[in-house]
Amino acid sequence: MLRLCIAGILFILICGCSNEDEVVKSTNIGSFHHIESFSSDYVESRPVDIWLPHGYEKNTDQHYPVMYLHDGQFMFDQPTSPFNKGVLMKFYKLYAKLRYGTGFFWDIDKIVSQLIENGKIQPVILASVWNLPDTKRRTEYMPQKMITEEIASSFLHKESDIRRDEITSDKYLSFLVKELKPYVDQNYRTKPDQKNTFIMGSSMGGMISAYAISEYPEIFGGAACLSTHWPLGGNSVTSWYENHWPSAGDHKIYFDRGTVGYDSTYEPGQAHMDSIMEKNGFMRDDDWKSLVFEGEDHLASSWRKRLHIPLEFLLNPDN
Repeated sequence: MLRLCIAGILFILICGCSNEDEVVKSTNIGSFHHIESFSSDYVESRPVDIWLPHGYEKNTDQHYPVMYLHDGQFMFDQPTSPFNKGVLMKFYKLYAKLRYGTGFFWDIDKIVSQLIENGKIQPVILASVWNLPDTKRRTEYMPQKMITEEIASSFLHKESDIRRDEITSDKYLSFLVKELKPYVDQNYRTKPDQKNTFIMGSSMGGMISAYAISEYPEIFGGAACLSTHWPLGGNSVTSWYENHWPSAGDHKIYFDRGTVGYDSTYEPGQAHMDSIMEKNGFMRDDDWKSLVFEGEDHLASSWRKRLHIPLEFLLNPDN
């Protein structure tokens, strides 16, 4: 999480922003559309990346499910990435590559393309939403309705610099559901129904993904929550879901965690969430998964390594 914040700060300090949209195409791994500033009535404008699978331009009768992604600047290693602009940022990218193996990026376009080619998943459109830097990211991703003033004063202020009156996750979800999704459905050949609309993120991106499917179960048919940062907010977050969780049979939910770094603190919260899944009638390995990856840290390199698992679970071609 700290690394994401540092990257966001460096991005603001160093990278200039263009007002023009850019399109970067690759015949091997699909088409990449970069929107530099997606305006909103709910949240601050920010870049959004749309990735289309290989064959989208030719298969004009085919429509596709859509997966919405958080922390979007870390999804694709493209020229539009902040880590590919400026000497210092390129050095920072190289340093991360040498230290962490795969660096900052999930390389989700490469992974999805390989899974599609191997028949492991349905062809899918990816809508990748960039985060805002530092505290603003956390205020957009922190689930809002369960944080009462009492909880905020007793726990949240002690563990984080987030203030209750600054949390904007409800507005962020309104942006996704009421502005971005209609734009994607209007401009691309999507399958707009609930069973073909998914959301995924890691860390606090996992928190907001779980919150999204609980708040908009009629919109999202599946959610992948990697290394969900349950400790932030204490038991208030998971306890709230006891009475605010989508129905079993209509949704697919994926959770996981590692055992190193931040992930080493996630077991109690995830265990509570797993019990909620069982009480709500979800069947493990059928419409719900909760996995533990021994020795894996809170890093993009760890998430990239196992990314195929939630993708295959949610986008199974036999569904």
